[in-house]
This record gives sequence, C-alpha cells and structure tokens, in this order.
Amino acid sequence: MTTVQWLPLAVISASLVPGLMNFFLGEERHGTRVALNIAAAVLKLTLVVVMLAGVSSGEIYEVRVRLLPTADLVLHADALSLLFVTLSASLWLLTTLYAVAYLDGSSHRSRFFGFFSLCVSATAGIALAGNLLTLLLFYEALTLATYPLVVHRGTQEALAAGRLYLAYTLSGGMVLLIAVAWLRSLVGPLDFVPGGLLREHYVDATKLVVIFALLVIGFGVKAALVPLHGWLPRAMVAPAPVSALLHAVAVVKAGVFGIVRVVYDVYGIDLAQSLGVLGPLAVFASVTIVWGSVRALQQDELKKRLAFSTVSQVAYIALGTAVLGPIATIGGLVHLVHQGLMKITLFFCAGNLAETLGIHHVSEMRGVGRRMPLTMTAFTVAAFGMIGIPPIAGFISKWYLGLGAVSVGAHWVLGVLMISTVLNAAYFLPTVYAAWFQEPEDPWPRESVSTRTIETRWMLLLPPLVTGAAALAAGLLAGGSLSPLAWAQFIVAQEYRP
Repeated sequence: MTTVQWLPLAVISASLVPGLMNFFLGEERHGTRVALNIAAAVLKLTLVVVMLAGVSSGEIYEVRVRLLPTADLVLHADALSLLFVTLSASLWLLTTLYAVAYLDGSSHRSRFFGFFSLCVSATAGIALAGNLLTLLLFYEALTLATYPLVVHRGTQEALAAGRLYLAYTLSGGMVLLIAVAWLRSLVGPLDFVPGGLLREHYVDATKLVVIFALLVIGFGVKAALVPLHGWLPRAMVAPAPVSALLHAVAVVKAGVFGIVRVVYDVYGIDLAQSLGVLGPLAVFASVTIVWGSVRALQQDELKKRLAFSTVSQVAYIALGTAVLGPIATIGGLVHLVHQGLMKITLFFCAGNLAETLGIHHVSEMRGVGRRMPLTMTAFTVAAFGMIGIPPIAGFISKWYLGLGAVSVGAHWVLGVLMISTVLNAAYFLPTVYAAWFQEPEDPWPRESVSTRTIETRWMLLLPPLVTGAAALAAGLLAGGSLSPLAWAQFIVAQEYRP
C-alpha cells in the first residue's frame, strides 16, 4: 500500500486552473474557450479514473497542508469520495458540451465558464475533503462560486433568486461553522475516520446531539431538506446548464454528501444510534420526500416541477443514511449516482425543449414527442426511473431502500416509498402521455429550424442521450462489478466492518 500525495490536488486543479483562465479570455475567443473547457473536463475525468482504479486496489491518495498551527487542510480519496467525485467529473464533461451549445451567441460566456469551473472545483474539494474543516472551506467556496451562475441572466427575477440563495446558504454556512468550531473545541482535529472519529472521545451526549442537529441544518440547506428548501425552486431562473449543475452535480449533492460524512465518519453508526439522532433525521428526510412530491404535482412550469422533484429525490439519500443497516445504506448511497444521472437527463431535456421550441410549461408539451422523439425518449427513461419502474436505475435505489427498511423492522419506510412512488407517477406519467399521445393545441412558441440537425443541435442532444442511456444501464447492469451499485456495496462493506 503506497501513498500518492499529488493526485487529489491535481483533480481539483484540473478545473480550477482552466476556470481562472476563462476570466481572461475575451468573448470573441470562442474556439479557445471551448477547447480549454472540454480539454479540462477530459483531463479531470481521466485523473479521477486513475484514482478510482488506485483506491480499489489499495492505494492511498492524500494531501495535507498546514493552515494553522493546529489545523490542516486535508484532501483524502476514499471509496465514498470517489463515488461523488466520479459522478461530478463525468457529468461536468457532458454539461460542458451542453453549455457550449446552449449559450452559443449569448453574452458573458467567459465569466459563465469561469464560475462554472470554479463550482466544479469546489465540488471536487468537498468530495475529497479529509476532515470537517476542509469540507467546510470548500462548502462555502461552492456558495460563492455558484451565486454568479444563479444570477447570470442579470434580470430582476434572477437577482432576487440570487439574494434568496445567498440568504439561505450563508445562513446555513454560519450554522455549520458554529457546529464545526464547537466540535473542534471539544475533541481536537476532525479528520474523517471510518466508524466515526468520535468513538475515540468521550463528550457529553447532550452536546453531541445539539451539534449533530446544527450539522444537519447546515448541510440540510444545500440538500434542500424541508423546510430549508425555499431557495431551490426560485433558482430555476438560471440557465439550464446551471440547473443541471445545481441538481445533479454540485449543490444539493454537496449538502447530502455532508450529512453522509457526518453520520458515518464523524459520529459513526453506533454512536449515532445510541444518541437517538438517526430517527429524527429519517423523519426529516421522509417529510421532505413526500412534501417535495406534493409540491411538484402542483407545478406547471417544467423546471420548477423538476426542482421540487429534486427536493424529494435527494432526501432518499438522507433516508438511506438514517435507516440503520447496510442494505438501506447501499440504497441511499447508490441513489447519489442514480438520481444524478436521471435528474441531469431531465434538465437537459427541459433545456432542449425551451431552446428549440420555446416550451417552458408542462401544459405546452402536448405532442412534442413526435417533433423531438430522441429528446423525449431520454426524458421518458429518466422519468420512469424517478418513478421506480424497472429496470431503470431508480428502481434499484428504491428496492434497496425498501429491503433495508424491512431488514431492520422499519416497515413505515415502505409507506413513505409507496406514497412517493404514487406521487412521482402522478406528476410524470401525464407529462409523458401528453408528449407522446396528445395532439398539440397551438403552435409551439418558437422553433429554431435553421440551426437544428435531426431535432436540435447535436451538442444539445448528445448529453441527454448519454445520461439517459447511463441511467438505463445502471439498472440493467446493476449486478456487474463496475456498476454504481457494486461501488456502493464496496463502501458499505468498509463502513460496517468491525
């Protein structure tokens, strides 16, 4: 077993350095900007694949930099890190391709891709953080990098959404800072340890419960757990590539990933159970699952419907973390990948409908499957996956969550999953039916015939076809050794070993 120090830093730098370079490119340098960002995304994914192979064979990748006399910035790659950073790097490449076409001819593209890359760099830092302090620093950097993307259009609506986003996320960051500083004062360095760093320390139980609550609230803001979710639907005013980034790659995943780290590598399963904090977290997640689905059902604007769907779906990850037992944990962890694949597909498709036909509302989608069959095929696959229809990836997640709940006697979780599935079907199936089987009542608001090939530009069409196929493959090939499910099982085997 060897230690390689530079690779985690290289993964972050692969998007950080090109991101900073974007700010110095003139708007007219379109070809240079496209080449720079695509090359950076390919390099980042290549480095992640190398690290993925290394971690699976026992390599240790760690960077440790002294920030203060008693505090280190630590980047450390473990199996859980690689689950998140692989998803991030893979979807960043596809989202970059999509964004190049989506923003073609618009203004401030260098600024957009600069902050876009900084956002992905912060996400990689969160994934690779080796202690709670490092996670906090990158978590706040993500807030600052994402804000300019939310307000990119510069309209009054966008600026208002940006202010709300900052109000929520900076408040959550303050709560998180208090929790981290308090815990640091009690136990010293906060390096993540499988089984929980706190198992080696004695701390008053009441203090630990309060700190746990503060940590969940701090991370729960970005994870959009109810009632901390209000910023997310409003942020849908951002361009489609930003919406895809928020929902599938970066912000909401960063929040729920933080919760996973707290439960497994700060508190540990045994201590969290003995403190009684996992039950309230499971209830918190369950309310979010049902409430998000109910609100999604009420939305006619397509991106807002998808936003409330994210509120619901991301909470599955928190629920799997909170329900004791390895099987439910597998279901929650694998959904981090599955939800990302399905949700980014839906947002790519929503962007295609808006960009090509001017469609922004569910009520405008009648007959659109005949005009854009490939886009709507990808949309349908992802929607069916969200419902949990086999053999798509979402079914695998729900199956393991349900089995895990039964294995530990938490049968009430089955009720939550059933209610959510019915609500998922209620807001996705009529949309799919209208797109494929109903006649359009009026001409679509816009149709960019001159710039389309097949049904729209290929750089807009390719990403949802790839992610939709990946969501299907993740379900069909779930039993394979290279599947997200196999990696989630690998993570859980490490977390639950004595």
